[in-house]
Amino acid sequence: MNPGPSLKVRKLVNQSEEIHIEGGRAADPPLVMHGVAAVVDNPWAGLGFVEDLHPAITMLAPELGALLVPRLVDACGGADGVEAYGKAAMVGTSGEIEHASAFIHTLRFGNLFRDAVGGSAYLSFTNTRGGPGSTLSIPMMHKVDPGWRSHYLTFEMHVADAPAPDEILLAIGASTGGRPHHRIGNRYSDMEEMGLTAG
Repeated sequence: MNPGPSLKVRKLVNQSEEIHIEGGRAADPPLVMHGVAAVVDNPWAGLGFVEDLHPAITMLAPELGALLVPRLVDACGGADGVEAYGKAAMVGTSGEIEHASAFIHTLRFGNLFRDAVGGSAYLSFTNTRGGPGSTLSIPMMHKVDPGWRSHYLTFEMHVADAPAPDEILLAIGASTGGRPHHRIGNRYSDMEEMGLTAG
């Protein structure tokens, strides 16, 4: 009996940044953002067009989440340290965008992240194709309220040797707060000004 594909991880990457000054003014407290990424073999590489991606998704997405989520939560000092979150995937040049999407667009992956940090909002995302050293952008928003524009953030990761053509680079990101000196209001203030109702 074929046991199915296994998650083959070549490397794990942690990246962080702290923003201390924005717009010439001190950020108090500094905005801290973290990203955790895995470079994995593309399980569909070399198979041609695969009609049913579900079996591999079912097996591998939970394993990927279990690998990445605790590392990111630890980097943030615990679940309460996470205010905004997001996810991203980049398939190498021999793969399909659908292969990158497959890992991150399943509740078997996303729910692990949401549940671990007490989130309820959907995870904003990017899924792209690229080569080694390409920028992987992780868009983020508030973990419980997507209408808070203060937490619309983007964390960028670079892995010099990934993804190779038959690999996928997968990442999750989190921030400990919103943008320093945010002052563009939120979705709800716009709605009130425009006389609109939620719906």
